[in-house]
Amino acid sequence: MKTNGILLTLATALLLLSFISPSLKKNHKDLPMGTIMEQDSVLRHVVLFKFKADTPKEKLTEMEDVFNSLPSKIAEIASYEWGLNNSPEGLEKGFTHCYLVTFKNEQDRAIYLPHVDHQAFVALIKPYVEDVLVVDYWTK
Repeated sequence: MKTNGILLTLATALLLLSFISPSLKKNHKDLPMGTIMEQDSVLRHVVLFKFKADTPKEKLTEMEDVFNSLPSKIAEIASYEWGLNNSPEGLEKGFTHCYLVTFKNEQDRAIYLPHVDHQAFVALIKPYVEDVLVVDYWTK
């Protein structure tokens, strides 16, 4: 009989915990800067480039190649993809190149940003960039 009471108490506690635990999870905006998000969330670093109209095509190819080499040089990059705008909506405002760099946490991004290879890329493109847009977000 005592065992049944313990099992009932344990089952009740587990049921209550299932209702309480979602409220214990914090939203990313409630977390202090530098906090690592839950394992099922990754940090996306989206970069859009608008290059000057007179940028030579071969220089664009060189810049693409250098950015595309970063994942092989910077171990903190969890995944990477890129592409050229092909939206039919006409809302790109001159931005042509989109890069999506994924990190496991903010510490990895903090290593990436000042990394010598990333900074070499920044120096390479600086004379040719008319505008850049960067958005970072935690996936949901």
